[in-house]
Amino acid sequence: MTEHRVVFVVFDGFQPLDLTGPHEVFHGAGGYACEVVATRAGPVRSVSGLFVHAGHGVADLDPAGTDTLVVVGGEGVDRAREDAALVSWVAAAAAGARRVASVCSGVFLLAAAGLLDGRRVTTHWAREEQLAREHPEVRVDCDPIFLRDGRVWTSAGVTAGMDLALALVEDDRGRQVAHAVARQLVLFLRRPGGQSQFSVALWSRQPATDPVRAAVTAIHADPGARHDIASLAAHAGLSPRHLQRRFTAELGVPPAAYVERVRVEAARRALTEGDEPVEAIARRHGFATAETLRRTFHRRLGVPPSEYRARFRSTAEPAGALLVHPVHPVHPVHPVQPVPEEGEPV
Repeated sequence: MTEHRVVFVVFDGFQPLDLTGPHEVFHGAGGYACEVVATRAGPVRSVSGLFVHAGHGVADLDPAGTDTLVVVGGEGVDRAREDAALVSWVAAAAAGARRVASVCSGVFLLAAAGLLDGRRVTTHWAREEQLAREHPEVRVDCDPIFLRDGRVWTSAGVTAGMDLALALVEDDRGRQVAHAVARQLVLFLRRPGGQSQFSVALWSRQPATDPVRAAVTAIHADPGARHDIASLAAHAGLSPRHLQRRFTAELGVPPAAYVERVRVEAARRALTEGDEPVEAIARRHGFATAETLRRTFHRRLGVPPSEYRARFRSTAEPAGALLVHPVHPVHPVHPVQPVPEEGEPV
């Protein structure tokens, strides 16, 4: 099997997980030769103080022959994109690479190298406005955790780099190999690119009291159930008016808005993970009709459910529970072989 040459670009102030996460995914899959390049060979300090050794500097590494170029992110990217030698090397390596990828704010270095004109990209949500403001030639979409536009792949922050790397492995070697790597790394296989950076756990506060917690638990247990204020008040053991006030104070949004967001997120997962008709998804998740779901998607996401499914449909099997019992020890991670997808112990 021919090895794919993966070159990671790092710089002072890089985010270490942007490098080590994808690196372990490629190593675990086997068939990848990974190298690290920086402005100069030698130790490179990450934003958290962890040093890694760059085996090459841009002056001594031929950019030709790179199969997959991965630019990591981190606070230091703002200085790195002003490094003319580094930016020129990235542009030269990308010119001949089969594909180019960035993790988190590494997208800024790709933009500085002129690689993103007219492309649709993502990055960490906290840098969305900056990227759109500084690079109007780029179409910025910071909802999904990773995106592919032709041969350019971009991802959101930190752990999303591992999701991106799994998608690259799947693209090269198939979903069985990607599945095996995820199992050995005890990962959730696999978040589709269309999964939002703004999942419920991220965008909402946590309930501070037991009555509101009971209402929230009921919503998540069955998003499609009847969740009007009277029903939620019954779960909470409060009057509807009292629950409305406490729910909004504790979570920052009123109950109806919270219910809608949970339902939208559940419908998004259903659209990307299976073949269920849109009408059935709408009914199952509390939207009553496909038209109601369509209007809600347009209002919240700017696209209809059918387009969302076409754009973000996962090629992997439906996501399941968090895998917590790897078949083999995870240290060290050895290259793995495909494993059966049906009936295997997890």
